Amino acid sequence: MERVDCVVIGAGVVGLAVAREMALQGRETILLERENAFGTISSARNSEVIHAGIYYPKDSLKAKLCVKGNHLLYEYCRSHQVATQPYGKLIVASDASQLDDLQAILYKAQNNGVPDIKIISGEQAKALEPQLQCVAAILSSSTGIVDSHGYMLSLLGGFEDAGGMVAYQSPLISAKPIGANAENGFELEIGGPDGMQLQAKLLINCAGMSAPAVAQKITELAKDQIPKAYFAKGNYFSLSGKSPFTHLIYPIPEPGGLGVHLTLDMGGQAKFGPDVEWLDIESEEQIDYTVDLKRGDGFYEAVRRYWPGLKDGALQPDYSGVRAKIVPPNSPAGDFCFNGPTDHGLQGLFNLYGFESPGLTSSLAIAKHLEGQIKSSL
Repeated sequence: MERVDCVVIGAGVVGLAVAREMALQGRETILLERENAFGTISSARNSEVIHAGIYYPKDSLKAKLCVKGNHLLYEYCRSHQVATQPYGKLIVASDASQLDDLQAILYKAQNNGVPDIKIISGEQAKALEPQLQCVAAILSSSTGIVDSHGYMLSLLGGFEDAGGMVAYQSPLISAKPIGANAENGFELEIGGPDGMQLQAKLLINCAGMSAPAVAQKITELAKDQIPKAYFAKGNYFSLSGKSPFTHLIYPIPEPGGLGVHLTLDMGGQAKFGPDVEWLDIESEEQIDYTVDLKRGDGFYEAVRRYWPGLKDGALQPDYSGVRAKIVPPNSPAGDFCFNGPTDHGLQGLFNLYGFESPGLTSSLAIAKHLEGQIKSSL
């Protein structure tokens, strides 16, 4: 049976960044992906925003890794010829009742060490964006957009250049610890047309919203170490015609998400979303990615609070994605969870849970943080 140093499960953006980091550290690494290509699930269904680290609680992993990841991502994209657009972002207070919320967001961002961020007046915001209606706004200059497919393609190239190998259509069937507390690694049963058995010293679960389901396939892993998956769908509507905005426009956040915001793609085309639609389902297989036309009514209402000039019929259903949540509706937002040997007692096993937004922005920082955890556990 073939034995390798490391197996990473899931070739989304976080899995690709982690696998590349493992290979760059000199580990013989295989990346398993159940689909027939990389980045086809959550990583292909997001807004491609490079976040600044504004909203997250101080000292949370999301705050730390997003701020660090923002810097690393821009630096990486510059040096690897991956396209970005540093549009900047305005978080808007639609009326005076939201000014305290706006100030609280700025305070949180400053505590997190977010650079290039300030409050501007409604007049200053309108000078930047004449179509905008607001009484004040936060201007975040380090927020932008990345060509996420180009970025993932580059990570994959870096992984393979460092000696890594990807196995597509290769779902994990089971993982069994070898020796007491997995001191000799794991024996993996892998499905798909070229089903195989593998042994690995390190096993890293980066399966996104499927991470809890993948963890259930690891024998000897205590069930109380595996969180329940919750599914929060985010729908997007696109704007017909040219966008009148040159910045990303965000309202004050709402529970479970950041409100219906306007983002721009690499070509400057505008889209709105995602909203938050909690799905009453038990597994990922039950997800319906169809965007319900009726949800557009809520979009018009939300968007017109900051863009009164939005015309009837200007929005078309576009696409949707589902967030990898491990906290239920009406709970405080969850943090990134690195569940490692100090938590569950199995050497060499790391399960990454709850890696929703800002996972894309944070991906390089996530990989470096995990490498630090691996070294400290050896």
